[in-house]
Amino acid sequence: MYTLPIEALLERVGMEPHHIEQIKKLESVMTPLAHEMALGFYDYLGKDPRSRALLWSEPGRVERLYGAFEVWYREMFAGVYDEEYAEKRWRVGIVHARYGVTTSAMIPAIGYIHTLALEHLLSALRPAELPEVLEALTKVLALETTLMAESYEVATAMGLGAGVDWKKAPQRGAEIILAESTSRLTFVRGR
Repeated sequence: MYTLPIEALLERVGMEPHHIEQIKKLESVMTPLAHEMALGFYDYLGKDPRSRALLWSEPGRVERLYGAFEVWYREMFAGVYDEEYAEKRWRVGIVHARYGVTTSAMIPAIGYIHTLALEHLLSALRPAELPEVLEALTKVLALETTLMAESYEVATAMGLGAGVDWKKAPQRGAEIILAESTSRLTFVRGR
């Protein structure tokens, strides 16, 4: 139940064709680090007791998530921001909401990804290359955050509509959305 076309979201975050070209140029620099980024990211998450309890509550979960993170990270730097990309990110937000990950936990986690990426870029690129690249990285992470935040908003509205209290609404709404979906989420285009 995605509400805006990808073009509107790209415009909302200020992502223009030259930003996408910058991201594509970073693909060869950034994607070889996908595994290390996954390890660093889940190490960061493991420092939070609530996140640690969720992530390590099922044997093999974190290991599976490493792989999912690596795929996501590579796709982020491929520079293809279309409806399929948006749908995948929206669904990730729904799954996060389903497991009770709050937006107040999700947003700093995306910030941590930004920090890890910046550390690498500062050592891998010449100073003259950095301004345009950092602007493009900020745009793509804003797109990621926007898509996930929107999915949380929709899940919350569904949960509230189901009569659940506001604290449990995102999780309940996500359960409803996931139960209604089969292999793909239905997109509802807002104009």
